[in-house]
Amino acid sequence: MARVVGLDGSVEGNVNLSPTDVENMYRLQVLARTFDEKAVSLHRQGRIGTYAPLQGQEAAQVGAAYALSPDDYCFPTYRDHGIYITRGHAMRDILLHLSGAGNYVDREDADGLRTFPPTIPIATQLPHAVGVGMGANYTDDDCAVLASFGDGATSEGDFHEALNFAGVFETPTVFFCQNNQWAISVPRERQTASATIAQKAQAYGFEGVRVDGNDVLAVYRTVSDALERAKEGEPILIEAVTYRQGAHTTTDDPTKYRDDAEVDAWAEKDPIERTREYLETEHGWTDEDEDELREEAKARVAEAVEAAEAHDGYDVDAIFDHVYADDHPRYSRQRANVPENPDVER
Repeated sequence: MARVVGLDGSVEGNVNLSPTDVENMYRLQVLARTFDEKAVSLHRQGRIGTYAPLQGQEAAQVGAAYALSPDDYCFPTYRDHGIYITRGHAMRDILLHLSGAGNYVDREDADGLRTFPPTIPIATQLPHAVGVGMGANYTDDDCAVLASFGDGATSEGDFHEALNFAGVFETPTVFFCQNNQWAISVPRERQTASATIAQKAQAYGFEGVRVDGNDVLAVYRTVSDALERAKEGEPILIEAVTYRQGAHTTTDDPTKYRDDAEVDAWAEKDPIERTREYLETEHGWTDEDEDELREEAKARVAEAVEAAEAHDGYDVDAIFDHVYADDHPRYSRQRANVPENPDVER
């Protein structure tokens, strides 16, 4: 399993990143967790809908997204708030989506981020990602496509269909599995009899690799290498071994199906603490730096919450926007039947 930074912050491999890049990735991890903690709190207060916490997976998400170029495409899943934040997506818009008052991406400039909205059904984004990669081949678009998903998605038909298509047609697709050990209440060992998730790629004619998903530098390096290979017609499956420290969603109680000893053992491998220890050892990161970063993250999240809650939402008529490329008579009739000011309970 690929690793760059050990559990104690010591260097076990080549970093090949500037101190600025490492610090930026750490800042993004802290921002993602700060957002995550606030979102859980907002749900408990009834201010947003059901939320899927990401705590414990910050390194996997930030490291993978940081490796993407502006020209690359990304298909996140519903827990990938850290990917959206790293790709430059506004936290305000994430909160608007979670409150039912907006969209994850700017539909008027959807190509701006080349990052697709999250999917709620498991694994349905994977064939879409392969299709975008196939389209890039047709148009000679020099890009790769990152498709993110969890270990539970590997039991879905869409996963196998997508990998098969990618292998046959050599699409520029990087399949990024965040193996967080639990698919709701189903543990990894009940999900598949395969020794690893990475080895599933062999059946489809391409390579699968494993990386320490709590090591942001290892994830970055592994995904960067995979993206370059994908552009040469070599799809790849990455298994990022990590852990979902919190609940599946804010409507779940993980204490009913996993024990404290397991949670505590993985807490010792916390991705943010590992990056911080690396920065302290290798780049002189101080307690003052840490305090300043934490306060900055809290302020940015608070500003996003305020902006989201000040938003008036969209007109009901907006549900018809960006559904079809071209209008048609039946579609126009449906739009015409929407009252101007319906009494809609939100």
